[in-house]
Amino acid sequence: MNENEKQNAIEVLNKIMELELAGVVRYTHYALMVFGYNRIPIVSWLQGNGDESLMHARKAGEFVTMLGGHPSLKIGPLLETHKHDIGDILRESLEQERSTLEAYYELLKLAEGTSVSLEEYAREMILLEELHLDEVNKMLRKPGEIEPFKE
Repeated sequence: MNENEKQNAIEVLNKIMELELAGVVRYTHYALMVFGYNRIPIVSWLQGNGDESLMHARKAGEFVTMLGGHPSLKIGPLLETHKHDIGDILRESLEQERSTLEAYYELLKLAEGTSVSLEEYAREMILLEELHLDEVNKMLRKPGEIEPFKE
């Protein structure tokens, strides 16, 4: 991996780190705003996603330093919609996860043929993000629906 490729990878990794940290904040906020009969399992699920986002941010930061870069202190975009219905929260979660998935695909494109470790990391994270998107999609379906949720 030449110096220019390293710099590009560091930029994308920092973007991933920022998006994942935004996920920590979002999921923490969402977990605090859940009310109603199903609160406990949903809060637990949201908190688990926040914990996972933090682990993902740390992992991206480790790759930044492995490449000789400086991990970002920024955080990705946060938007308070003031919509706290479970469906609204899940739809916002889908949006957050899609933007993070795009960043992992961007990293994969940069890493292909230049860094096996970055390529494998990107592939692993893409798999996890796509599985998570599928999980959220299934949560947005009405019981008995087979067709994927479409906005």
